[in-house]
Amino acid sequence: MQQDLFSSHQVGLSQMPMQDAVVHYQADFLDSDTASELYQNLQAKLAWQQDSIQVYGRKVAIPRLQAWYGDQQASYQYSGLTMVPNPWINELRQLKDSLAQICKTEFNSVLANWYRNGQDSMGWHADNETELGYQPTIASVTLGQTRDFDFKHMQTGQKVRLALQHGSLLLMAGNTQQFWQHSLPKRSQSVGGRINLTFRNIIK
Repeated sequence: MQQDLFSSHQVGLSQMPMQDAVVHYQADFLDSDTASELYQNLQAKLAWQQDSIQVYGRKVAIPRLQAWYGDQQASYQYSGLTMVPNPWINELRQLKDSLAQICKTEFNSVLANWYRNGQDSMGWHADNETELGYQPTIASVTLGQTRDFDFKHMQTGQKVRLALQHGSLLLMAGNTQQFWQHSLPKRSQSVGGRINLTFRNIIK
């Protein structure tokens, strides 16, 4: 069943050799010019904000900017933060429709994260909230600076690192969120900005 998840004509997708997971990666999902134009448009158009989440009982500002877009009913909660979706803009809707064909999955929302420099990051977590359902499919598009993306198996501790490139697509499905956490670590050197789009389906 999991092997049939993605359209056969997407020959650029490669499956990662990870146990207890279904992870595919394509470095050139978007050509460089298209990805660069999309990066500039989203940087200017999205309703970016720096939210705070609950960490060990106290509110902490997250080290990145983010924006939540989707269908009206697609609210999302994590770490004490409730995100109410902004209405779709054309660029995000068109990308959502293309990804739905590739993944054979409907998406009703997208979380946009803007990592402005190497100090912006994402800590270890799994996208396993109840609203995402059992074995969620998540499509992640990277625009801008190449950054390392780390996986860690929750039981064995095995780690896998993948450099997500400008215009790339990462697909996570099957048991991935049940067995693996992922993160985007800080970088001490000066690096450019990166926008990441993770398309999801919120189940009510």
